[in-house]
Order: sequence, then structure tokens, then C-alpha cells
Amino acid sequence: MKHLICFLILFLVSGVGSFDLVIDEIPDEVENLINLEIDGFPSSSKTRNGRYQRSTSDWGYVGDLVEDDDKIGLYSYKVQSTITSRLANTMIQAKMVNNAKRSQHIVFDVQVPKGAFIDNFTMDINGITFTSRIREKSEARKMYSQAKAKGKAAGIVRSNALDMENFKTEVNVPPGMKIQFELHYHEMIRRKLSSYEHVISVKPGRLAKHMEVDVRIIEPQGLRYVHVPNSLGDHFDGITTISKGEKKAHVSFKPTMAQQRKCPTCSSTAVDGNFVVQYDVNRETTGGELEIFNGYFIHFFAPENLDPLPKNILFVIDVSGSMWGLKMKQTIEAMKAILSELRAADQFSLIDFNHNVRCWRDNLVSATPAQVEDAKKYIQTIHPNGGTNINEALLRATFILNEAQNLGMLDPNSVSMIVLVSDGDPTVGELKLTTIQKNVKQSIKDEFSLFCLGIGFDVDYDFLQRIATDNRGMAQRIFGNQETSAQMKNFYNQVSTPLLKKIQFNYPQESVSDVTQSSFHNYFGGSEIVVAGKVDTENLQHLESIVTATAANAELVMETLRDVEELDGFMKKDRYADPEFTKKLWAYLTVNQMLAERNTAPTAALKRNITKSILQMSLDHHIVTPFTAMLIENAEKDEIMLADQPKDPRRGCCPGTLGLTPNAPNNNKGIPAWANDTIAPASLPEQRSPPTSSLSINRVDNDPHFIIHLPKSQRNICFNINSEPGKILNLVSDPGTGVVVNGQLIGAKKTENKKLNTYFGKIGFYFKNKGLKVEITTETITLKDGSYGITLTWSDTGHIIRKQLLVSVMKESNVTITVGEEMSFMVLLHRVWKNHPVNVDFLGIYIPPENQFSPAAHGLIGQFASEPEVYIHHQRPGQAPEKPQATMEVKGNKLTVTRGLQKDYRTDRVLGTDVQCWFVHNSGKGFIDGHYKDYLVPHLYSFLKKP
Repeated sequence: MKHLICFLILFLVSGVGSFDLVIDEIPDEVENLINLEIDGFPSSSKTRNGRYQRSTSDWGYVGDLVEDDDKIGLYSYKVQSTITSRLANTMIQAKMVNNAKRSQHIVFDVQVPKGAFIDNFTMDINGITFTSRIREKSEARKMYSQAKAKGKAAGIVRSNALDMENFKTEVNVPPGMKIQFELHYHEMIRRKLSSYEHVISVKPGRLAKHMEVDVRIIEPQGLRYVHVPNSLGDHFDGITTISKGEKKAHVSFKPTMAQQRKCPTCSSTAVDGNFVVQYDVNRETTGGELEIFNGYFIHFFAPENLDPLPKNILFVIDVSGSMWGLKMKQTIEAMKAILSELRAADQFSLIDFNHNVRCWRDNLVSATPAQVEDAKKYIQTIHPNGGTNINEALLRATFILNEAQNLGMLDPNSVSMIVLVSDGDPTVGELKLTTIQKNVKQSIKDEFSLFCLGIGFDVDYDFLQRIATDNRGMAQRIFGNQETSAQMKNFYNQVSTPLLKKIQFNYPQESVSDVTQSSFHNYFGGSEIVVAGKVDTENLQHLESIVTATAANAELVMETLRDVEELDGFMKKDRYADPEFTKKLWAYLTVNQMLAERNTAPTAALKRNITKSILQMSLDHHIVTPFTAMLIENAEKDEIMLADQPKDPRRGCCPGTLGLTPNAPNNNKGIPAWANDTIAPASLPEQRSPPTSSLSINRVDNDPHFIIHLPKSQRNICFNINSEPGKILNLVSDPGTGVVVNGQLIGAKKTENKKLNTYFGKIGFYFKNKGLKVEITTETITLKDGSYGITLTWSDTGHIIRKQLLVSVMKESNVTITVGEEMSFMVLLHRVWKNHPVNVDFLGIYIPPENQFSPAAHGLIGQFASEPEVYIHHQRPGQAPEKPQATMEVKGNKLTVTRGLQKDYRTDRVLGTDVQCWFVHNSGKGFIDGHYKDYLVPHLYSFLKKP
């Protein structure tokens, strides 16, 4: 084994944030260990330069591991989380071993809550430890580039995220070698709906000899309750133990290997989900709880037993064509429930918008039973269609609230808010997001709050966060699925009960400094406001706070006084409590506050100053933020990996509308999430294709080149089909789902080197169960339903929806076809110079392996829905140095294959991206079933005949 390849990927799921780390050469230390085996494991007794060796040599007996067919054993999977006054420090550790006789990939795949700060990651390979440090991003990238130039590194590229980010490390490990992964992150547990909820993703992927989730809670305020819902399923009833004291609790989940099994004889694990711990604390004073330790104070403020303030609320609902189907159905269901929960003192109205804006009532009305019932009937009649005019809809909402205020219709003690529900970008009216943000800010002024619900993955969630934060609100992503309604109601419940407004926290200026946000527009029941700062404990005996706020019937002034040494004795006695919890919480709040301020900074100069402050905080507190990167390296610092902070760009594409939306913006040219290029550079000197994400796809492009991605073995296998113009090749034929995909070949204008190249000039899709056909040529896109038909040209940007099938066209770029949540396809257009003497326009097709084809699926691509076993060995020099050969065993055949490059045109339709693959000669003979001529069909919508 000559190379060690590591891939570190952060997704967000539904996202997902991702980055890749690659070492192009195996470290000398590990190379030296490979042939030193003790009891089947490389010895870790050999050191270099006094290298400290970690716990892989201290595992003890590692026999009796349950291995899958890949012979990878999971010795232990441990999660340790300690919550100290809402600050949760979490460590996830996995110890694994490769008991196979060949090198193979070992994966460490966990999910990290969005918003958590990753502060450390280590890998230990048979006693050789890779540790991490934080550097300014450009400095880290420079160091990485220098190391890469020496063949000692590779790294990171792209990211996106959802509410949970996938952190995936994949290492190609020599036979018999042990490896330990360890990830550390911390986060502040926020209170929602009267409960703190700590969520830990536990997905070991296989049976573990030792499995443990250990959560300790230390809350000086005292614990009201601790509850662990059965989030992992009934399979684990009675396994979790809870020990609760007055101020401390211990939660333990230690299933035996037998308890982990899905069934008594199964070799797969049933541990696959989120482990959730819920709790709340005691509250004795209305003014909140001051906790002071190590030079910092934290002020937790969550008063109860207050009468709700009346609210004036405007619901602004997107009813454009992209909301059609399940999203609209779930939104209507949620809105009907939300309207039922309005209080008699509340005032409300509804605005629904597509390219036009409509008001259920032009002014606010009282939430009487009759008005609420009428509003429900109105919502029930909504039928989504058309474009999206967010700017006008929000300005109409602010106009209604401003007019009501000017006319004296609003209770002075009431809270006014707008709730926007949308699933996409503006396509009509004002399209520039910064202009919309400015318009709304000027219209709302400092009077109202804006809350945004972004449904699905098409929405620009970053924009919704900016516009909500800029207007004293918050945003939340709602996943467009069967639980959309419940998620919307849950969000509404968080803001449905305003208890206080105009809350101001005051502290003695001569004693405190660097205080986080201390002025708040509203406080909602069931939540909590947290303020932190530095305090001069050397010259102060007590710290006093004064909180002023407006309640339903009075102006409140609440005072709190605390001894600055009150916590010292408690903290020093508890060996699990984090002695830096106040410092970490202050840093967590400060960095997040500065990130929000930077997003809304009015000038470039101010934005630069805030960026500098965030950078310094990130370096001081060793956390990965958008302006820092994590370097992971060995002790000699000559093997470097780079990891960037995951950001949260939009993912997905194609908000659909009924008919044509000619003014829809071209966002990333409509490339759907699964088609986004995640291919590592083709220079990686490894037999297997670089692991892409689970969104890797099968593709047919150029003249025509087939690239089949095998997800389990993470290989790309490619072959060409050389046939004649006019012939129709079957790509997918699935009688189980009634889906057919065929491509018709066209020829070049003339032969070159005595060969006439062929390309796909027409691709047909037949969805038999729906009675729908889609024909895509280099000129037009046509949807047919019996005698009904509608045609778009490649000069259009538009969407067609019929029978829950969405055809989305991005001008001169691509077509995506989406069938519910089951299937999606993308067809890419290649244009050439009209007067080119040889080349012609042609099409490429991209099909994700996640498509839910039936076991009966076949065709040149469809047959690989059931992945065949592929074994590649005996790599040897080929006729050209850059094209080595190897022997591939597949489907009972032994084939000579050649390592080479093919093109992926998803993100660069002119030059393409090089993709490494093993090339099968003779039109894929031996890799595909039968001969390629067996896949010729008579018509564009013909199923493949059974052999």
C-alpha cells in the first residue's frame, strides 16, 4: 500500500456542508508499521523522534468483532457529552480495524448540529496521531498549497448545510491496521417550548463491540426534570438509564451487541437515529439567573407566569407554482391549525402572493370565531400557480401594519409581526435581494418583527436569515415533506405567546465589559434570553443587574444580585463540569452576534472591521468559522490536511410553476443538488474513484461516453458505445415503475480518422403509470399527455407541472425532470459553433443512483441500480504511463481495463471536469449484460424486450 487517502466531508442532509481532506502519500511512520504485526494488528511500539502514541495500542483484546462482508470491525463507538449551564461539549469517538487482506476504506460518519463550533478533530492510525489547529483561512490555504506542491496534502473545497451537517471522514487503510477517529464540538443548548433539547446523532453504521452514549448535565440553577424520549425506537425500550439529583443528572445508553442487532440473527445495527435528552431548570427569580465564574458572567432570563401580550400578526403566504402539491397541502393544514390558536385579543390578516398580491382583508381584523372560520375557508380555496413577488408582498404587509398604527388601531402594549412562508426566490417584480432587504427595512422601521419560514431546499435560506435578523425576527428552514405541517406549527408555537417587549439589560459599566446583545424587541413564552460579558471579579464582591421591560399590564423593573464567588465551590467539586463554560458561552454568543451584524452591515468598512473581530475571536478560542480553517497534521507538520468551515449556500433548483415563467432568474443554471459537481481532482493516484457524496450520479455524455458510479465500492466504471446514427439505445427500462429512458443517436457532419462519431440528439422519457411522455431534442422540450402537449424551447426558462411530474427548463443549459420524491433526471445541452465543419449539437444525461427503480430495472444504466460486485486487482503499466491497466472481475468475467479520464460536463459545459475511471473496452462487453446491440429498441418510448 503506497498511499493513504483521507476524505473529510461535511454535508447538511438534507446539504449539506462538505469538505474533502486528502493526503497524497502515506506517512513514513505508518509505512514503517505496515509489516510489523502482533496478533493480526500492526505493532505501535515503533516510534519516530519520540512520537507520542495514542490509544490504538491500548485497546486490549479486540477479538469477537462482528464484521460485515468488508471485514471492517467496529471495536467501539463512544459519545460523551457534558452540559454545563446550557454549554454542551460533545466528543464522538470510533475505534475501527481493517481485518481484510487488502486495503480498503474505513468511514467515520457523524452528524453535527448546525451552529455548533467544531473545535478539534484527531485521527490515530496505529499510534500515529494527526491533530488539528486553527488558522486564518488564507494562511491555512497557503500552507496547504505549499504542502500540496510537495505531494504532502490535499483538501477541501465546497460545502452546504442543513439543520444537521454531515461530518464524514474516509480513510484508505492497509490490511490489519487499527484506526481511531475523534471529533469534538460545542454548542449552546437553546430553550424552546419550555424545554432544553440536546440532540446527538448516533449512526455507527455497523455493530460495535462497545457502544456507549453518555450524557452528563450540570445545572447550578437546579434541574426541574430530565426526560429521554424514545427517539431511537421501541427496539431500545428500557436500555437508557437516568440518574437525577438536585443539580446534576447522568444519562447512559449502553446497548450490548445483541441489543444493537436489528433482529437476533441480523448482522446489521438498529442504532440509527438521534439520541435526545430533554430537560428544564428551576427558576426562582423573575429577573433571571446570574452565573459568574472565571471572570465572565452569564445571565439567563426566562420569566414565567406572565399574561400574554396581544399580537397583531400578518401571515404572508407564497402561493406560486413551486408550492404546488404536498407543500401547499401541508401549508394549508398548518395554517388552519395556527388560525385556531389565535387569541381573542389578537388581530390578524392574510396575504397570499404569486406574481400578484392578494389580501384576504385589506386591514387587520379581530380574531373572532367568525373571522377565523372565514380565513380558513379562504385558505382552502388557494391554488398555487405563477411566479414569486416577495418584495411587493412584504411591502403590502408592512403597509397594513403601518396604516393600522397610524390610525390608532393597535394596542400600545401589543406586539406586531409578519410571518413569511415561502419556498423560493423572487421571480417577478424586484429581483435583487439586497434591494428587497433595504425596502423592507425602510418600511418596517423599528416597529415590527419579521419571521421567515423557508420551505424545502430551493429557497435562499441565507437571504431569509438576513432579512429576518435585520428586522428583529428569526428564520427557520422547513423541510418539504410529510412533516411540513408539524414543523410550521412548531415554529409558530415558539412565537405565538409574546410575554414582554422592549427588554433592556443593565449592568454597572465600571465593573463589566464586552457585554453581548443586551436589548431585545420581544420575549416569547417558553424561550430564554441569554446575555454574557466579562466581569472584574478582583475588585467586585457582588454583581447587580437591572432588567426593564413592558408587560401586558405594567412596565417591569427586575433586579438580580449575585456574589461573584458563589459558583466557585460548586464548580471545583464537580469533576465533570467544564471550568471554561462561561468563557465558551460568551465566545459562542459574541461570534454569532458578530456574524449576524456582519450580514446586515451597511458599509464595506464596517463589514471589514467586524470580519477582523470574528477572525481574532476564532483564533483565540480555537473554533472553525467562515474566516478560519482547520489544519490537521502530524507531529512533524509535514503531512497537512485542510478543513474549511461549512457554509450554508442554497441547494436544489427548479421552483416549478404552472406554465412558463420567462423572468425566472438563472441560479447556478438550474443544476439540481444531486448534479452539483463534487468530484475531486483527477490527479489522485489511487485505483478507486475519489469518493463523491451520496449525490454522485451516472452519466452519459459526448459521443457517447457512459460513466457508471458504483456507490458501495466508490468506483467509476466507463465504456463507450459505437453505433450508427438513427439507432435508439435503451438506458433505463423498468416495468416495475413503468419508466423508460431511451436515447436516439445522431452523427457528426463527417467522418474523422475513418470514423463517424455519434451523439445523443434526442432523449425520450416515458412514465407509463402517469401516461406521460417527455421528448427532449437539441431544439425543443415537449411534454405529452395523450392528445395534450406543451412545448418549450431552449431559449425559454420555464416549468411545466402535470400529474405531479415537474419539467424545469433553464435557458440554453439543462432540463430537470422530477417525479415526486422518487426520481429525478437531468439532460444537459451542448451547443457548438453552427458552422463547425464536423461537430453537431448534442445532449448528455445524468441519473442519480438514488432514483427508486424497482428490482426489475434494466437497460444500459438501469441494470446498475443493483450494484454488481467488482474486484480490481493486478494493476500494471499500460501502453502509456498515464494509463495503467488492471484486471477487473465482474459478473463472472475477467476483463482487462485501463485507467483513464472521461469528462463530466455538469458545471463546465465547455471544457468539462476530468473524472478518473476504469475503462472497459469493446463497448462495455463483460461489464454490461450481453452485447450492446441487445439494448437497441425500435421506438423512442419502447420498453426493452426481455431476453
